[in-house]
Amino acid sequence: MAFSRRQVLGLMGGAACLPAARAQGIPPITSGPFQPTRESLSGYRVPEWFRDAKFGIWAHWGPQSAPEYGDWYARNMYIEGHRQYKYHLRRYGHPSKFGFKDVIPTWKAEKFDPDALMALYKKAGAKYFVSMGVHHDNFDLWNSRHQRWNSVNMGPRKDIVGLFRAAARREGLRFGVSEHLAVSYNWFQTSHGADKDGEYKGVPYDGANPEYAELYHETHPAPKHAWEQSNVPEKWKRRWFERIKDLLDQYEPDLLYTDGPIFFEEWGLSLTAHLYNMSAKKTGGAVETVYANKGKTDCVKGICLLDLERGVVDRIWEEPWQTDTCIGTWHYNVEAKYKTTKIIIDMLVDIVSRNGNLLLNFPLPSSGALDPEELKILDGITQWMSVNSEAIYATRPWKTFGGGPSTGVPTGSQGAGSHHAAGAFNERNRKELGPRDVRYVQKGRTLYAFSMGWGEKEVIFPELAPGGEWRTGKIQRVSLLGFPGALRWKQEARGLAIQMPEQKPCDHAVVFRVEGA
Repeated sequence: MAFSRRQVLGLMGGAACLPAARAQGIPPITSGPFQPTRESLSGYRVPEWFRDAKFGIWAHWGPQSAPEYGDWYARNMYIEGHRQYKYHLRRYGHPSKFGFKDVIPTWKAEKFDPDALMALYKKAGAKYFVSMGVHHDNFDLWNSRHQRWNSVNMGPRKDIVGLFRAAARREGLRFGVSEHLAVSYNWFQTSHGADKDGEYKGVPYDGANPEYAELYHETHPAPKHAWEQSNVPEKWKRRWFERIKDLLDQYEPDLLYTDGPIFFEEWGLSLTAHLYNMSAKKTGGAVETVYANKGKTDCVKGICLLDLERGVVDRIWEEPWQTDTCIGTWHYNVEAKYKTTKIIIDMLVDIVSRNGNLLLNFPLPSSGALDPEELKILDGITQWMSVNSEAIYATRPWKTFGGGPSTGVPTGSQGAGSHHAAGAFNERNRKELGPRDVRYVQKGRTLYAFSMGWGEKEVIFPELAPGGEWRTGKIQRVSLLGFPGALRWKQEARGLAIQMPEQKPCDHAVVFRVEGA
């Protein structure tokens, strides 16, 4: 994304609002074409590399992975009666005596090999990799200048973000970081409570000890929802800003992911402008960074890339977007059931056909080494991509994303907080796609038509009937990716009808290269 002189002058029009940010005491940011205002930031456009990449892998990993018992462990271990509270009692003891601060040293990352992981991810077809930067647990995974509770000072005593970044760069992958920090102020208030019943009734959990306030925050009344911002003090907004700015300044990521909307208005807008201006300064004008968040209002206005957690939009979106989801639970859980490779491939194709990217989390166990089932899933993705990747990378949506008996995408719930766009969390209601479900993408003058399964003797692509609703032209050639032989096919009133060969080129979805449509 490069700017003309006229565009730069237009974006600079937001400069009049800059004193408002300074009045809030917000530290200076990198100067450049963007000012920390919604008007100025609405000139952002997603860079081509992201539009071409389509598939990224994420490592949701940190001290909450040490118990290997699922997501939000640092919060839920302090909720009396919760399954993670009960597990904590069995494994570690009562949270008044053994709290999350004591879990942190048990995270050793003793088998962590970022180069080996990155080689696997690249082989599976990922074009970008995202490292966790900091989760709601308030623990930084880099050599933080503003938080002593970090992975260099304790736990594995490694710069996790830095090591991942170096490995990604060596493999030629784009590198991103995720931050989930803003809501920590309210999210972690469970650590300040106490049991209401039993032997430890009324005994404060360790979070209530002021000695550990830098990790657990000071004690304060917490709202019902952790995403509520009305009670957040300015000092926490500043601390969030300084830490995430430090993350950006040290590692210069190609992508920043925020678990939520743009937080704290002027503070969040300043951070966004800083990210974009850093890129413009580095490239001499082009903004090559991506800022992904879940704010439906933020992203619709073009300020950033819309991210849908565990969901898919219901149509082709004009602007790129991203689904972030996981093969199981966000943090590693020994009891988790994983998505099958077929479900993952179905999601990837469905998302790409609607102008989206898939960011897929493989949660790392405490040791840092993927488990055997995760490796099996990665291998399945690798095999499919080795045959069909040309129909994924650098493609763009066609006139329609597709059709079929399982095409409908249910509207998802809004999740934790009303900032989520429609479609978030709808993956749980998806129907499995089969051979009669079809999807389309294009690259230049070539159309790629997906049949989302194998088993039919004949596959029909109704949208490719001559003329018709989608004004399909006369098809010249049809071939099947991964199959060397000629195909029997006919373009007729019911659509493009293809006789399936006996030899299956791959498991799961198969792809036809269609020329002339």
